[in-house]
Amino acid sequence: MSERRYFLGVDGGGTKTEFVCIDDAGEVLTSHLEPTSYHLQVGLDGARRVIEAGVAAICSALTITPADFAHVFFGLPAFGEDKQTDPQLERICGKVLDHSRYLCGNDMVCGWAGSLGCEDGITLVAGTGSIGYGERQGHSARVGGWGEVFSDEGSAYWIAIQGLNAFTRMSDGRLPKSALYDAFRQRLALVDDLDICARVMGPHGLGRDEIARLSLIVAQAADKGDAEARNIQVRAVEELVRLAEALRNSLGFKEEEVTRLSWSGGVLRNVAGVRETFRERIEQTDRYQVIEPRHEPGYGAALYALKRASPSA
Repeated sequence: MSERRYFLGVDGGGTKTEFVCIDDAGEVLTSHLEPTSYHLQVGLDGARRVIEAGVAAICSALTITPADFAHVFFGLPAFGEDKQTDPQLERICGKVLDHSRYLCGNDMVCGWAGSLGCEDGITLVAGTGSIGYGERQGHSARVGGWGEVFSDEGSAYWIAIQGLNAFTRMSDGRLPKSALYDAFRQRLALVDDLDICARVMGPHGLGRDEIARLSLIVAQAADKGDAEARNIQVRAVEELVRLAEALRNSLGFKEEEVTRLSWSGGVLRNVAGVRETFRERIEQTDRYQVIEPRHEPGYGAALYALKRASPSA
């Protein structure tokens, strides 16, 4: 191994995968972006290709080999949720590195490590999907993140689905038509309202990340004063607050104990209507210390690799 120690963090997500390499002092040496490594979307071979390409790009930029990494943390979407798939993902990562100085975990850890700098507290990840993760006195816990089919409340995907549902009810006359209805018709280039079924779910329909991006339609309509779009945002906030409360309880924070709380993901980072309402709601109690995210999840993954490195690494 070279004299300088390298720590690689991999933050996989529903839209992109970020590779960040730092040194012992936490200085970013280089970074690289690849498409999603979400194996349920791209398959195990797709995840492998993303991991191989990202590791190769980092090594090329630094003129090193995978053997030069002192430790690597792979934060992968849905990791820890399938006892048959997890070992296969671990083997993929081990084969790419050709050594055992690595750890695989869920990408929720990247958000927590980045936003709180690996300090005790909780982080809500609200991006394509949603999940909560936290640590306290050596213990960890997660809530949410059960997947887009029946969970991921408050995420971009969930918000988009609520928007699509509102569109159908407006089309039927179960809700009065509003700017949200018109926005979906325009964005999806609908000639007939029923065309939305094939446009979203047909053979050439939208993927998970593409559906999640429809949440921008809801955000834009809410910013223009659309009441139904704003109602969807408020419901998203309530779901995220429930995640925070459940996570706080799971970690055993006492009633009088103040819990550090931060976030990551595009919904809470970029959608002001959700973020500010969430802050207002969470700050109604004195149980939380709201902390603006200190670092991006990609850097958090690298920081976690540094934290987990063994003395013999």
